[in-house]
Amino acid sequence: MATIVVMPQLGNSVESCIIMSWEVAVGDTVAVDQTLCAIETDKATMDVPSTEAGTVLALLAEEGDEVPVKDPLVIIGEAGEDISALLPNAGGDATPAAAPTGTESPAAAAPAAPAPAFATAANDGAVSPRARSLAASAGVDTAAITEGSGPHGRVIERDVQAHIAAGPVLTSAAQVTGGSAAQGTGIGGRVTTADLAAAPASATPAAAVAIPAAEFPGASTSTPLKGVRKVVAERMMASLAETAQLSYTVSANAAGLLAMRKKLKNADESLGLNGITIGDLVGYALVRTLVKYPSFNSHLEGGVFTTFEQVHLGFAADTPRGLLVPVVRSAQAMSLKQFSAASKQLAAEAIDGKINPELLSGGTFTVSNLGSFGVETFTPIINRPQTAILGVAAITPRPVVKADGSIGVEQRIGFSLTADHQVIDGADAARFLRDLVSAIENIDVTVLA
Repeated sequence: MATIVVMPQLGNSVESCIIMSWEVAVGDTVAVDQTLCAIETDKATMDVPSTEAGTVLALLAEEGDEVPVKDPLVIIGEAGEDISALLPNAGGDATPAAAPTGTESPAAAAPAAPAPAFATAANDGAVSPRARSLAASAGVDTAAITEGSGPHGRVIERDVQAHIAAGPVLTSAAQVTGGSAAQGTGIGGRVTTADLAAAPASATPAAAVAIPAAEFPGASTSTPLKGVRKVVAERMMASLAETAQLSYTVSANAAGLLAMRKKLKNADESLGLNGITIGDLVGYALVRTLVKYPSFNSHLEGGVFTTFEQVHLGFAADTPRGLLVPVVRSAQAMSLKQFSAASKQLAAEAIDGKINPELLSGGTFTVSNLGSFGVETFTPIINRPQTAILGVAAITPRPVVKADGSIGVEQRIGFSLTADHQVIDGADAARFLRDLVSAIENIDVTVLA
């Protein structure tokens, strides 16, 4: 009996996933736990295993589609089985088929699927997500595409691309105004309201190649934001809009950090300390400081201010898919060696795209380290609902006046603390940074404490 395999629930915070690639095709025979497709959440990339064994009878979404968790993905059953009752009534990108038997033709082997009733492409269910995103970015009204080339007439990305190539598209304002013009003067050749006003009453749309505006010479590429990039964009804008962010910048003498890093690097390999980095030392000192300042190790959400006893330290990780923030749980209970190992393990999993989504949430404070890129100062944005974030800059030589009045050079490391002024005052931020600087400059004592 045919069974529907659904998009799995990958962590409590994951609501939908984007299909990156199908690893099976209609007619393939699959086993339990065999990979069906690769998916991307807003946090990680992973494979979806089959929960059933049998023949793939239908794929219910396209590559690039965003599918909510628990929604149908694949229909698996016996070759030639009638699956018409399981197919979506409308809007699904179902591609039903069955493996042919020895006496049947491939056409006869495919069970007939009920054709969904699509009045026009204006019905959102008749337009794939990728097609809808492209249409929105290009100013195309999908209602103008009366028939798509996808399953059951669904409008897919290539239909929108063909529509764009066929003639000028309208700006958002021009779409509202209505009308037509043979050629647009807007960006990328889009038809503007001015073009509509200037067009003769009898003008009809004419197929024309879009002429780039003079102020944007050369080729360009427009790509809708999706996946991790889209999530980061939305969260950063929301953070700036909903918090009173204020940044404070200080620097600390890095001589102690550099000396300890050198000792650890040259230590006996059996101790397992050689891989501890400057970033690990800074993160460890930060955790020790956060324990003394609960108001920084906190959340502000819905008008409720919550402080935490344990430090769940998130750290910004640069991955091929974009910015991810793995979280070191209960960092205050770890030794320096344990903290370093946990951080490296999480970073490796995030970069490989195999990290558990649950390890990318639940942080109480975040640190962003751009020191390895030579950045000397920057303003990090708070990772809501947290109330503060620390930016770590590069170690750079700076002039210093010595006790005898002579001028010397000192290696110093920069820090930028961004705090939500709704719950953290400037004096509190200053005290926090003062103690952090002390912990950094006396890192040998901090590690032993």
